[in-house]
Amino acid sequence: MPRPAGPHRPRRWRALLPAVVVLVLAGCTGIPAPAPSTTAAPTDAAPVTFDFGTGSDPTGLDPALVSDGESYRVTRQILEGLVTVDPTTGAPAPSLATSWKAADDGLSYTFALRKGVLFTDGTAFNAAAVCTNFNRWFTLPKATRGDGASVTFKQVFQAFSDDAKNSIYKSCSVDTDLQVTLGLNLPLTGLLQALTLPAFAISSPAALSAGDANTLNRTVAGHKVSQYALHPVGTGPYTLTSWGNGAVTLHANTQYWGAKGQIDVLRFLTYDRSATRVQALLDGRIDGYDPVTPGDFDTLVKNGVQILQRDPFSVMYLGLNQAVKPLDDPLVRQAIAMAIDKTTLVSKYFIGGTIPATQFIPPKLSGFKNAVTDPAYNPQKAAELLKASSYTGQPLKFYYPTNTTRPYLPTPEKVYAEIARQLTAVGFNIQPVPVDWSDNYVGKVTSPGDHALDLMGWNGGYADPDNFISPIFAAANGQLGMTDPQLLSKITRARSLPNGPDRTAAYEAISRQIATTVPAVPIAYPISAVALSNRVASYPVSPVLDEVFNQVKLNKTP
Repeated sequence: MPRPAGPHRPRRWRALLPAVVVLVLAGCTGIPAPAPSTTAAPTDAAPVTFDFGTGSDPTGLDPALVSDGESYRVTRQILEGLVTVDPTTGAPAPSLATSWKAADDGLSYTFALRKGVLFTDGTAFNAAAVCTNFNRWFTLPKATRGDGASVTFKQVFQAFSDDAKNSIYKSCSVDTDLQVTLGLNLPLTGLLQALTLPAFAISSPAALSAGDANTLNRTVAGHKVSQYALHPVGTGPYTLTSWGNGAVTLHANTQYWGAKGQIDVLRFLTYDRSATRVQALLDGRIDGYDPVTPGDFDTLVKNGVQILQRDPFSVMYLGLNQAVKPLDDPLVRQAIAMAIDKTTLVSKYFIGGTIPATQFIPPKLSGFKNAVTDPAYNPQKAAELLKASSYTGQPLKFYYPTNTTRPYLPTPEKVYAEIARQLTAVGFNIQPVPVDWSDNYVGKVTSPGDHALDLMGWNGGYADPDNFISPIFAAANGQLGMTDPQLLSKITRARSLPNGPDRTAAYEAISRQIATTVPAVPIAYPISAVALSNRVASYPVSPVLDEVFNQVKLNKTP
């Protein structure tokens, strides 16, 4: 498979980790457009418009309650967190906080806040606004968060206020108008890195209240959302103008405290088919798109299109639901793992340079160890294990998404077909269950149900092994149907250890246990790519998809 890098391919985070892709969800059309923003582009010159093609619609624009890449792609333009990611080193960098200091015991962090920043509704950003957001996340009602497994706050802090004794988060204190202190019940080594996640972006308290953010009384393509989730308000370089019918339109925030950039009007346009994205770019209807699929490369290269690749910082995996018998039998799960030829899957259906995954922590992160591997491909042994197991030939429902292209899963239908073929060859009875991505695919496979197997992926949000372990394995969830107190105890201990050999060894031990018990099968560390027209001089490819469009540089027109 060709892998042209082109003259514009940036190299970032070289010293820390490879670049990344983001995770999942989609689907929203027909949402009433809010009134035009007061921060629209200046009228004394023709506004500069930039159109970017995406693979699916957002599922909602309240970053605290979504987990899909297309929602975050939009909210990153509108809202900001206390800290962001340094594009060169990958370390936490100032954003709405200009500096911070951790207590010696690791149980509190004090942040100095940026002066003179306004939310785009005209209200002031200050310490009270920060605490309003943290306290909202901590006290999210069950009716809003569900079981909380997909809510980033729980993935990072373990529990909400109704289970406060098990929560790492303790408090948020307003020290002065521009100083705030976060208190913890336990040390959390990766706290600053976690706060770079888009889920911890700070919303306008006035807008949260006006939009009744905790009341999910609207529906977007099968997803329950609040009025606030249709029109978020932050401090970022863009503000939402309209959303609906496969398009999200943003205008530049003329009062933005940072670099305003060249783009006045930014539009994200949904093309759920790869071929339509390619043609739209070649026809000049869009200025770029994400993601590029393996089949796009030849056409794009022949037409001289820029392709920027992200190095692997995600894992695509097969979920196994132990709540569906006989997947509670370890022999059945081991047989599944041994039946899968990852090398064939990677070489046929992923971008060149993608490598097979042996564990959930990707290479180049502490906690990854070559000696830790899941059961190796061995179809003969798989068949033997299956005969010795409790499996009696009953059909296993295998859910997979359709009508979508994900950065971690560019050709889901083909990947499903190959895995199903391999499992059938060793004696499994596979029942296909295709689910349109816009029909809440992720919600269906992460909730309790009859899905025995499913295709899923996780994209790293920050450079810490816990970001790949805790969201998938640290709590009971409907996707895997498992409760493993021993594994949870190991994860809780590892995430509180200081960086160093002991913490690395703790995550290696966690990976060994996952490889032995096989609650899920890691398949690949995918590479993803962005295609751009020659109008683009530079694009801020980010290891964690922190791609904010005020940083896009455009070539000057003659």
